[in-house]
Amino acid sequence: MKEFGYQRVLEVSEAIAVLGADPDARFLGGGTNLVDLMKTGVERPGRLVDIRELPLDHIEVTPDGGLHVGATVTNSDLAAHPEVRRRYPALTQAVLAGASGQLRNMATVGGNLLQRTRCGYFTDVAGPCNKRLPGSGCPAIEGEHHNHAIFSASEHCVATNPSDMGVALAAFDAVVHYETADGPGELPLADFYLPVGDTPHLETALPSGALITGVSLPPAPVAAHSRYRKVRERASYAFAIGSIAAALDVRDGVVQDVRLAFGAVAPRPWRALAAERALTGGPATAEAFAAAADAELAAAETLPHNGYKVPLMRNLVVAQLTELAEEAAR
Repeated sequence: MKEFGYQRVLEVSEAIAVLGADPDARFLGGGTNLVDLMKTGVERPGRLVDIRELPLDHIEVTPDGGLHVGATVTNSDLAAHPEVRRRYPALTQAVLAGASGQLRNMATVGGNLLQRTRCGYFTDVAGPCNKRLPGSGCPAIEGEHHNHAIFSASEHCVATNPSDMGVALAAFDAVVHYETADGPGELPLADFYLPVGDTPHLETALPSGALITGVSLPPAPVAAHSRYRKVRERASYAFAIGSIAAALDVRDGVVQDVRLAFGAVAPRPWRALAAERALTGGPATAEAFAAAADAELAAAETLPHNGYKVPLMRNLVVAQLTELAEEAAR
């Protein structure tokens, strides 16, 4: 591991100033991803700026009935918060599905949004990877790609976003708040992750030197009737091969509102807008759920060894929405 400096900061303005003065510095939250990547040589910061003592560790109900979650709130605290469990149960379930208790105790909300892909070619510094070394190539396309993207990839990168939390946030129209030397700003999560294109090393739309300060969730009554379901290759903690955050409001057998987002299928949490449009105003039946899934998955572009994700995601949509519809009918 490269030697690095360490500095703890107590104010947001101080953190931004330190990073602005040292372009080789990186913010350190829980370190559950960054430190691992430093050990393998993927990340080589000259200084770590510890932001865990910043006053960004609160979860608050907003005046409009939504929630604001500070960037340094741990995953454990997020999952356990009574208002998160009551208003956005899929978010609690997604966080609990994402890692062991030890990791959740350290990992932060801001860091979760910025975690890097778990593609094996990205983490192997001995080989090429356009995300790690722009212009070197994407060996996953011809190599090991069974858990790579079926949406929104490119010939330059087919890696997926590993976040579980991000899938639930995408379903509920989360907004990311940040601070720069020029003042505060915000980005809808839908715009937070950049298209892969020919620049897969550029992952987010955050301005240079920006510090994520929090995430806000707008009020969404349908979110109270939500679930997160994750498929993985082993029963213990592992990254998804497919996941879904779903919320459903059914009255008299008709879908009034629905939210769907997929995980492990794209370089970002994937909002299933085509499926939502197909379902809204229609019957809450397994046949309608399957047709909506087919409408969304029609845009999938598979590689030789990840085509199984199409029927997997179809089955997840039908199973999760059927479960929610049956609950609504009780």
